[in-house]
Amino acid sequence: MHNRWRIIRGFLLSLVLLAAVAGCLPTAEAALISTKEEIDIGRRVAYDLERQYGLVNDPAMQERVARIGARIAAASDRHDIDYTFKVLNSKEINALALPGGFVYVFKGLVDYMPTDEELAGIIGHEVGHISKRHTVRQIEKNIGISILFGVVFGGRGALLQNLAMNAIMAGYSRDDEREADQLGFYHSVKAGYNPYSMLMGLQRLNDLPDKGSYGLFSSHPEPEARVARVQGYLNAANVHPTVTVKNGAAQITDRELNPPPLTATYRGIKPPYRAYLAAGALYLASRSADFSGDRFILDSDGTYITIYIDDRAIITLTPQDAAAAGVSIDELARQYVDAFKAWAPYAK
Repeated sequence: MHNRWRIIRGFLLSLVLLAAVAGCLPTAEAALISTKEEIDIGRRVAYDLERQYGLVNDPAMQERVARIGARIAAASDRHDIDYTFKVLNSKEINALALPGGFVYVFKGLVDYMPTDEELAGIIGHEVGHISKRHTVRQIEKNIGISILFGVVFGGRGALLQNLAMNAIMAGYSRDDEREADQLGFYHSVKAGYNPYSMLMGLQRLNDLPDKGSYGLFSSHPEPEARVARVQGYLNAANVHPTVTVKNGAAQITDRELNPPPLTATYRGIKPPYRAYLAAGALYLASRSADFSGDRFILDSDGTYITIYIDDRAIITLTPQDAAAAGVSIDELARQYVDAFKAWAPYAK
């Protein structure tokens, strides 16, 4: 009986090889993996990831990532799947997109990025991989002989799971990464986040001292080029004001807008990121139909002064910013408000 099975198996394997040589195997364009099967693949890999790393036992952190992810998913162009967003208990600065809508952010990444805006850009990138089925397409490219072996030996589900893990660990093509970056930008903007979200997220990753040791850069060997491309998306969308950085100081600039530069780190946010947050907040405020320079107001807690327009915080100024400008914090706040008012007529 065993000899007979070996003969049958050898015959079937010969057919597999003949099919491969003859070019008769299915192609990636044939959509070999259905949406239902894609979700099953993702669920299997998700189970393994959660078993390997565990989930962070921090409801507030999990809720924060899930909330950001839900906004991004709603802004994506793929709605035939349910998305889930969870934080894995690892200090690694990484994030993973699995087939079928499963997104995992590592605790190290959440800790490294203090603002929702930065996380929104990175999560938008991961949702981009899912919405364009990048991992699924990679599996389908490798599915030819592998899937026929699966039919011969059984276990199609396990085989696809292994192919998925191999594809995720191998990383995406540069074209896929570029497309995901572009979608990360558009997803975060459409979701209502600061338009500089994707740029800030990439800049933060680019600030890492040893990029090669971080998972997010395993298939991203061109961080400066990625930042430049996202800046191109911002320019094409006519997002302004812009930000200039010189010797660690950051200045918000646009027509009739030239306030003193920011020099201090505030709540772990360095001057360039404070400037990007303020520039993006000004841009979003200016999109309102009733936007007016007369609506800027000040609020002080006795140490810091925050400038608002209605209930939108634009920027918080620090005593260190004022000292670097050689003025009191009250005078610095006045200079900023005057600059914003002068810019307002040209904001649209």
